[in-house]
Amino acid sequence: MGVVGVLGGRFDPPHLGHVALARTAVERFRIDDLHVTVVADAAHKGADAPAGDRLAMATLAFAGLAAVVELEEHRYTVDALEAAGYDDPIFLIGADQLAAFPTWKEPERVLELARLGVATRPGYAPATTSPRIQIFELEPHPVSSSDIRERVRRGDPVDGLVAPAVAHYIDERRLYRED
Repeated sequence: MGVVGVLGGRFDPPHLGHVALARTAVERFRIDDLHVTVVADAAHKGADAPAGDRLAMATLAFAGLAAVVELEEHRYTVDALEAAGYDDPIFLIGADQLAAFPTWKEPERVLELARLGVATRPGYAPATTSPRIQIFELEPHPVSSSDIRERVRRGDPVDGLVAPAVAHYIDERRLYRED
């Protein structure tokens, strides 16, 4: 079967930092089967763009990684992992999400269902309390989806922050604009 990796999120929009995290994790953990799950209705925070648009953008963003990009209807990671039934997958997150991990729904169960692959910046290794949490270094990508949405609202370019196909999609569909 090989190693399964799961990168979940709202991807509102997906940016080059998300792609770099996935690419680095695929190499670091020798992931054979990468699943990018676009959460339709995340429990912790709403999305600006409709789920179908976010799914389309994620498909464009991760095209170079041979990933399975799919819409995730479960609002919580634990429920999504339960339903998927993967065999010991690596659930990929950033170090910022690790800090919030204790507040997730059933974090102990998440660690039973998956290992966490945590991307951190070079020289920064957060304290971990579980062998199920594995840290890997990722070159910093100073970009956030909220910053990209704000740039689009202002009419500023997003070149170098998202894949060219994603930038074109945002422009073509007039996403994140006030009008």
